[in-house]
Amino acid sequence: MKKAGILNRQLSGALAELGHGDGVLVCDAGMPIPDGPRVVDLAFRAGVPSFAEVLDGLLAELVVEGATAATEVRDANPAAAKLLAGHFDGGALEFVSHERLKELSAGARLVVRTGEARPYANVLLRCGVFF
Repeated sequence: MKKAGILNRQLSGALAELGHGDGVLVCDAGMPIPDGPRVVDLAFRAGVPSFAEVLDGLLAELVVEGATAATEVRDANPAAAKLLAGHFDGGALEFVSHERLKELSAGARLVVRTGEARPYANVLLRCGVFF
């Protein structure tokens, strides 16, 4: 049994299968999930687990070379925008329209659905390599 890190067996296994350039969509409970990507649904109740908790846990285990979020997050959910800005400095964070983010999410290899109930708490991570 693991003693640290992500304990959810489906999520831990899915993360181990990711490679350079693969996309991981971390999304709120309301984001439409496209057909195709593997989905690990962590949502339990509204707000549980939060977008911040899940994002922090994923970033502790993944090498991420870039991220894409919806421009709308800046006005509709300043807390999520601040969280994203704190994790991705410089040019590592790109903003696109929410509609474009939904289109891009179809190419993700993995979708991790949170219980987040605030709007636009979604980010598409692009995996990097550790060397």
